[in-house]
Amino acid sequence: MRRAALLLALALSLAGPAPARAADDPDWQAVVDTVSKAVVQVRMDRSRAFATQAAGNSFATGFIVDAERGILLTNRHVVGPGPARAEAILLDNEEVPLEAIYRDPVHDFGFYRFDPARVRFMDVVALELDPDGARVGAEVRIIGNDAGEKISILDGTLARVDRGAPSYGQGRYNDFNTFYVQAASGTSGGSSGSPVVDGAGHVVALNAGSRNRAASSYFLPLPRVVRALDRIQQGLPVTRGTLQTTFVHTPHDELRRLGLSAADEATARARFPGGTGLLVVQHVMPLGPADGTLRPGDILLELNGAPLDGFVDLEAVLDESVGGEVRLSLVRAGTPRTVSLTVEDLHAITPDTYLEAGGAVLHPLSYQRARTHNVPVAGVTLATAGYVFANAGMGRGAVLLEVDGRAVLDIDAVQAALEQLPDGARVPVRWFDIRDPSRERVSIIDWDRAWMPLRRCTRDDATGTWPCTDGADPPPSPPLAPATAPVPPSRHRVGRRVAPTLVTVDFTTPFRVEGVHGERFRGTGVVVDAERGWVLVDRDTAPVALGDVAVTFGGTVQVPARVLWLHPAHNMAVVAYDPALIGDTPVEAARLSPKPAAAGARTWHVGLDSTHQVVVRRTRVSRRNPIGLPVPRTPFFREVNLDVVDPEAAASSTGGMLVDRRGRMMALWASFVDLGEKEPDSWFHGLPASVVDEALAALETSGPGPWPTLGAELGLLELTEARHLGLSAERAAAIAAQDPERRSVLVVRRLTVDSPAAEALRVGDLVLAANGQPVTRFEEVEHALLSAPTLALTVVRNGSEQPVTLAPQLVPGIGVEEVLSWAGALLHETPRWLPEQRGVPATGLYVTWYWYGSPASRHGLRASSRIVEANGQPVDGIESFLAAVAGAEGPVRLVTLDLKNREKAITLKLDPEAWPSFTLSRDPESGAWTRQPR
Repeated sequence: MRRAALLLALALSLAGPAPARAADDPDWQAVVDTVSKAVVQVRMDRSRAFATQAAGNSFATGFIVDAERGILLTNRHVVGPGPARAEAILLDNEEVPLEAIYRDPVHDFGFYRFDPARVRFMDVVALELDPDGARVGAEVRIIGNDAGEKISILDGTLARVDRGAPSYGQGRYNDFNTFYVQAASGTSGGSSGSPVVDGAGHVVALNAGSRNRAASSYFLPLPRVVRALDRIQQGLPVTRGTLQTTFVHTPHDELRRLGLSAADEATARARFPGGTGLLVVQHVMPLGPADGTLRPGDILLELNGAPLDGFVDLEAVLDESVGGEVRLSLVRAGTPRTVSLTVEDLHAITPDTYLEAGGAVLHPLSYQRARTHNVPVAGVTLATAGYVFANAGMGRGAVLLEVDGRAVLDIDAVQAALEQLPDGARVPVRWFDIRDPSRERVSIIDWDRAWMPLRRCTRDDATGTWPCTDGADPPPSPPLAPATAPVPPSRHRVGRRVAPTLVTVDFTTPFRVEGVHGERFRGTGVVVDAERGWVLVDRDTAPVALGDVAVTFGGTVQVPARVLWLHPAHNMAVVAYDPALIGDTPVEAARLSPKPAAAGARTWHVGLDSTHQVVVRRTRVSRRNPIGLPVPRTPFFREVNLDVVDPEAAASSTGGMLVDRRGRMMALWASFVDLGEKEPDSWFHGLPASVVDEALAALETSGPGPWPTLGAELGLLELTEARHLGLSAERAAAIAAQDPERRSVLVVRRLTVDSPAAEALRVGDLVLAANGQPVTRFEEVEHALLSAPTLALTVVRNGSEQPVTLAPQLVPGIGVEEVLSWAGALLHETPRWLPEQRGVPATGLYVTWYWYGSPASRHGLRASSRIVEANGQPVDGIESFLAAVAGAEGPVRLVTLDLKNREKAITLKLDPEAWPSFTLSRDPESGAWTRQPR
């Protein structure tokens, strides 16, 4: 020990004394300790897409700049241009709600306000802004929440203070008409809005963006921030003027090429000894104040008679001249000019209102988006297309020109035009895509006032909220007039026989319920009852009951319909239309072939293509095999226990039938969707006419009531394998003789939790007989199930044959009939797909969908989970859930179960203004859905 101590002393003496701290070397630890108390994490929930920002949940940084008034400074892209809710998390993890009080129309800064009195456990301190402190070579620290990590500290050295504003891409928010400060410091998401502080603890810039590939960070200078803060503190409006012109700072060498004379250059260099260039016009907005007066390449020399070389002086004059005129001295291609321009109010061309209509968000076209695509700042655009406009092929960025023949140049005109449309009206909309403004387009919208409300929301700058008012009630819908359609022609004899039975069915759903994998579906339907208007389709065309159905006859007449019945076990549905609406259209009900579609049988595929034309393909049945679909990633209907018919070839179509030479159905040509991967895929197979016949007969006699199902998924096992499970040689021989084509035995593959089958059967049971009759096919078991109140099976289990009796599991024939929208999530009864496919009980209230930017999205209420408890009360349905959360003050506490039955506790802070609760309920008699606030 003594020797080690001597060696240590020797080493220290050789190293010499520790270097003393230089007088100007900052104590960064003290700076960090002081600054961190003013830095907060900002959590934002953007409830609606607006201008350049999408709906969503995110986090960033802000810092206190006025402790007495509770004013936070952060980025404009954090405050956001549209409706949002925000809260600040202070250093000690206290939460305070925030109000958005200002977002700059152009530059990347904005202000929130909080109530300092709500901060109970720490002192509220503010940071001092020092706009002159940003100097090349200055050592700085960026203190924020980099990558979401609370209080991250990054260092850097300011390398440039005259960098151009960074570009984040077309269609996104981009700053302009300002310098930026650049430093090598790899900030990332979450650090937006962080203070950039010097060694004295003063804020010299505002962190705004970064380029991760180059580890470069971009900071906004503070001169315009200081002015805005000063006016807010005085209770004055933050005036902002614009010429709708983008300027760029250009160095002297390029200015000479643009026509700046040697004398003017000398004058400019003398006026601004440290300057490197002058401002040049880069872009002039069409129809803006400078259109036709300024041109790209114009070099600015003076503003109102004062020399000009930078953005700060330019904007200082414009901001104080809103509504007035300014005089610019400039050089254009070597020729001096003086022009006068009217200064426009920048806030007036920054949208502060939006219209919710048909699930879409519409607002005045913003200067930000118009500038990107060089179109005038005029008109109304879609921030999100929603249900109505998306179904018409319109998307985000569509700019409306006319609605039903009426010009709609502003948001008031759009609202007036839409309010005059009755529910269900089909009207043309003239528009253009902002990315392709030279091409006008016309789309037909199916107007909706039943699924979604029409309301107008406008920003209240005093509170930072966006209060909404409902639109006027729609006029009554006129009665539909009958129309007659011709039979689609076909050159083929079989096609002409079948054509009167074929229609096109379109299905759209405004809400993703029961795990449905899309919003729009089209398929070929087969009329099975012309008198009642019943049309048979597959469940990849009519997947759920909640939606709008339209049936098209002959490609010329379209009438509304409704989902009458969804087969709980097989891939078929029946939709119903009013026969009185199709006039004298020659419609016939399909006839079913008495012969099964056996392998080798001659058949014709007759269907409709996507343009409603009849297509015919002569072919033969190749085989009849069990359908084998993987378990869906998101629980949804999945076909099991069915032998499908596969022909050697088929025509390209949206469905139809496999028919015999007399045009009788041998199989419904149905689309079977595979949801086992991330993206859905679909395949056509024939659904045997015998299965169709049995289903339609039951629908005729019993209506769309509960349907008996087995409660078990069966598969096929080769006889050689079955012998190892105890199948006797005699039984194997009998099965081979009974079904020589297949030589397999039915085996239980999966059981539905809490079903009678789960009590009576076991996975691996070999099914030999049903109700005393030998069975080798799925149809035979199903026929026995439908023929008697109970099902008596003979199975092989543990090497011996045993009798098993079970009752069928009764399943509703329509699916979900009530849906609750709450906290931005859609909730309904737990569908049977979970006990069938995932082996978990159908308990609680199922979360089928959630929207980005909602409380559900923020707090982790995920789709495919089940709410089993709310505020300590058990939940078994919509009413018990609403009773548990009614009148709750503060966050709602939930207990959920995932698809593996794992329990999770979460809390949600509600936002009823942006996400009001409502239910959608189906009338069992009419099939109509109604929306009610809850």
